[in-house]
Formats: sequence, C-alpha cells, structure tokens
Amino acid sequence: MTYDLLIVGGGINGCAIAREASLLGLKVLLVERDDIAAHTSSASTKLIHGGLRYLEYYEFKLVAEALRERERLVKAAPHIIHPLRFVLPHENAVRPWWMVRLGLYLYDFLGGKMTLARSRGLRKSDAAFLAPLKGTAKGFVYSDAFVDDSRLTVLNAMDAAANGADVRVGVALDSARREGELWQARLSDGSTVGARGMVNAAGPWVAQLLGRLGVNAASGVRLVKGSHIVVPRLYEGDHAYILQQPDRRIVFAIPYQDGFTEIGTTDVPVEMPEDAVIDQDEITYLCDAANRHFTRQISPSDVTSTWSGVRPLYDDGASEAKAVTRDYVLELDTNGPVLLSIFGGKITTARHLAEEALGKLAAPMGFVAHPVTRARVFPGGAITDFRHFVDQVRATWPFLGEARSERMAHAYGSMLPDLLKNVTAVDDLGADLGGGVSEVEACWLRTREWARSADDVLLRRSKIGLHLSETERAAFVSAWDALA
Repeated sequence: MTYDLLIVGGGINGCAIAREASLLGLKVLLVERDDIAAHTSSASTKLIHGGLRYLEYYEFKLVAEALRERERLVKAAPHIIHPLRFVLPHENAVRPWWMVRLGLYLYDFLGGKMTLARSRGLRKSDAAFLAPLKGTAKGFVYSDAFVDDSRLTVLNAMDAAANGADVRVGVALDSARREGELWQARLSDGSTVGARGMVNAAGPWVAQLLGRLGVNAASGVRLVKGSHIVVPRLYEGDHAYILQQPDRRIVFAIPYQDGFTEIGTTDVPVEMPEDAVIDQDEITYLCDAANRHFTRQISPSDVTSTWSGVRPLYDDGASEAKAVTRDYVLELDTNGPVLLSIFGGKITTARHLAEEALGKLAAPMGFVAHPVTRARVFPGGAITDFRHFVDQVRATWPFLGEARSERMAHAYGSMLPDLLKNVTAVDDLGADLGGGVSEVEACWLRTREWARSADDVLLRRSKIGLHLSETERAAFVSAWDALA
C-alpha cells in the first residue's frame, strides 16, 4: 500500500503532524513501536506555558508563539487543559525584583489578547498564596495552564484517525530505503508500504533513525533528562509555585491529582534515550528546591512516585543544559523522496510545529498547505463550561461516584456520553479492574485509544497507577489481561 506520508513516532509531534496532515486530505500512516506518548510526551511537567524563564535567554519568538498556542489550546481542550495561577516568591531571589517584574510585563505583552489573568504583584491579602511559604510577602502572581500531556497526545492521534489516518501502535519501522519517487518501508508487523514522504518524529531517537536511514543530519540533538517527584500535598489550594534556585534554575510545585504535589524538573545531560530514570541526586535536588521555600519540609522518604523523560533538544552549542534552546528545528532532506526530521519542540507548540511541518512538505510533495487546526477543538473538547459539564455527568450517571465522575469527565469530556451510551445502572459498567476503571471503560481504551497493556492505561491514558499499591497494581494487570 502507498501513503502520502509515513510518520515514525507516536509522541506529541508525530501525532500532531498526523492530525494536521490528515485534515489536509493526505493519506497518512503513523507507526509507533511502543505506545502513544510512551516516552517524553508522557513525562513532561504537565504545563501549557509560554516559558517565562526562556525570556532570560532571549527566546522571544518561542515565548510569543507558545503564548498564542496556550490561548488556542485552553479553548480547544477544556477537559484536559485548565488555567493555572502561579505564585513566584521573591525571597532570597537570584534575580533583582525589577528584572522579574519587567519579564512578567513582557510575558503579558507577548501573549497579546488573552483570556487568562495577567500578572501582578503578590499582596499581603493573598493569604492562600502566602500561607505555605517561608519569609515575607514579596513576589508575583501570573497565569499559565495545566495539561494532561499523554491524553493530549492521544487526542491528536484520535483526531487524525477520525480523519482517515492509519495509526499503528506496537509497530516499528524495521527498515526504509529510497526507490525512485517513494520510500519503501518494511514494518515490524510484516507489511511493506510505500510513502511519497517520511517524517522522522522519533524524539530522542531522531539521530539514531537518521543513521539507520543512511542520512547525514545537518542539525544535532542534545539529550537532556528532566525528572519529577510527587509528594503528599505541600499546601492547600489549586494554585502552583515557580521557585527560583541558587543555581538560577527554576522548579515548579504544582497540585497533582487529589492530595499530592508534583515538583520538577531537573536538567541533566544524558547519552542515551534509555537513560530516562531518576537518580538519587535528582530526588535530593528537588526536595531541597521545595524546602527552600515551603514551611512544610520534605525528604526523599516522602516521595510517592516519580517520572523522567529525555528531551530531544536541538543542539545550539549552549554550554549548560538549562540554557539549551527549547525551540524546534525542522530539517528537510529532498535528496529523493522527501524526509523531514524534527529536532526539539515542546508540548505547547506541537500544533504550531505541525502546521509549519506541513508547510515545508507542501512544495516538494506537490500539495497546498493551509491552517486547519487553529480553531479546531480536540475530541471531547466541545464543552463551554467544564464545571457545569461535571454536574451534568453526575446527574446522568450518579452511580459513578464523585471521584470517578470527575476523572472520567476530565479524561473524555464530551465523548463521555458515547462511552457510556449503554450504561444506565452501575451493573452495566461491568467488572471493576481497579482504580475505578470499569470493563466498559477498558473496552473503550482498547478499541478507541490503542491501549494494549495495563501500563498503557495506568501510566498514560490515566495516571491512576502512580498511587496504586503493588497489590492493587497486580490485581489491575491480572484483570486487564483477563479481558484480552
């Protein structure tokens, strides 16, 4: 079979490109050897943000682009993205007050017309913001947004598939070569396909894939590990903190799930994509980062879960990992059938990256590219008022219970009535696999969202696995496997 575009990699960039291309009418095949969002795209800080700290490295274009995307994404996926107020304490700060204030003014200005609240100074009346902190009432308040990163990646893939894309999970690219006007690719499922163009969206493996294809890259990739820890809730409230550190890095503290705080991230250079494992030094660093600012102190023994991802950053020659650009580079090879390789990028700008990628592919592949996703909602995103939607869910399916109805409303949004279309009583949900995941939901995840293993559900389609005991996790795995 011949496709217009073969996309290798089911992370946020690959899935966003598949969505954009399929909506432009291209015949698309996306292959992912593991799971959708199996690696970096499920191991982010869970933020849709402009990147306040990028201003310090003069990344004005990247910040402006990311802030425009933030506004679009908040509207396009209100079930998995919501505004988040950040408190930036200015106690023992390594940057002068005027510099931070000027940076926040610039942040607001680059964002243009936006619905999120603009920045302001921290006030003595901000009792909820000040209560957890050491020191005095100095600092700032500004806005960004929280995202369920792996679900955003899955929703991109779902929208692509709904518009004709062939999405194959658990299928690797074994080999590919240029023959005439086509790439001839052999896949691990035993099939051979042709494609007029290929996209290398392999993330941390982008350089390795180029080597296998026999292509010399003009750009380089720098692998930087970012790790996070989760601890019992450090403070009350649904706001977050951005904490300045003596090494001039910043660390986020963000409300996570029910009763926990996420703390991250680190910047550690690594050699291999497989090095995405937190080490003891990183755990200690993140605990110390929080302890400098919060009255409630933590130690490594308080950590309930962790995650690490390797960011495939474009190598701009920066000497320190924290200073490497978070912008992306799209490298086009037209020496035969076209090959587009993705270096860098971030969750927030994936949609824009996809739009630019199709723009680069248009001329050599002979199609017309135009924006198709700027105002398009994601699957489940047809919601005007999320809290009202949750109330409707609880009124319609009261037997779900408060915790499960909240989780499912966030996960599926306006797709939830389709998922529960034959459910009128609790018995209709079937067996409970654990963590509130019913047999009906498990069937949806298998047939509609490419979930193949218990980990796909526990760690990516939901994050409930982060807080299950070993016994509960084993029971879930057993129940999931029994449904196969």
